[in-house]
Amino acid sequence: VQLVESGGGLVQAGGSLRLSCAASGSIFSINVMGWYRQAPGKEREWVAGITIGGSTNYADSVKGRFTISRDNAKNTVYLQMNSLKPEDTAVYYCYVRIRAATYWGQGTQVTVSS
Repeated sequence: VQLVESGGGLVQAGGSLRLSCAASGSIFSINVMGWYRQAPGKEREWVAGITIGGSTNYADSVKGRFTISRDNAKNTVYLQMNSLKPEDTAVYYCYVRIRAATYWGQGTQVTVSS
């Protein structure tokens, strides 16, 4: 399973970015797709997830600002990030869960300047 992320970058506080993650390979029966993030010196933190049926969940820190969505036909998950804050600065990793296994993307840097 390969996950290719895109969409990271540098943005000012209050701005927006949209991350994308496309899955390919042996990706039968993807259950959940989502995002984690890891800031410098901190542990990896779960951000948001979406099931194959479209149910979504968010970390409290991003609720109301981030929106996760997926295109099942393209095996792609998106993270629309609005009202970005400097504390959102991190490397963002997408993940997919297929049965009991979890696969990770390579990460994309998001930097929010104050």
